Amino acid sequence: MPSFDANLIAARYLAAWNAREPVERRAAVARAWTETGSYLDPLMEAEGHGGLDAMIAAAQAQFPGLVFRLAGAPDRHHDRLRFSWTLAPEGGVPVARGTDFAVVAEDGRLAAVTGFLDRESA
Repeated sequence: MPSFDANLIAARYLAAWNAREPVERRAAVARAWTETGSYLDPLMEAEGHGGLDAMIAAAQAQFPGLVFRLAGAPDRHHDRLRFSWTLAPEGGVPVARGTDFAVVAEDGRLAAVTGFLDRESA
């Protein structure tokens, strides 16, 4: 069973979603996910660093100026991680909330993330 810091992994994950500059975002994706890492939620999916980077860039274009933040403390057991997040303008009311479930690889990066949207914007 791998040992990992749930807070650090969640922070790296959200940093990737919040990195706006392409070079910074690609580096953040590489820190957060394995090379073959994947993401799946009801609205989008991606695999590999290139696919994840493109997916995040598209989400940022759709929601300019909004920031992902951790909501509560991450929870972990074995190689699994669960955490909730909000998406909101800086200092504003969230337009979306979700809970993500992840499989963490031996190196502490994400192998797979499945996202569930708790509330979507109208």
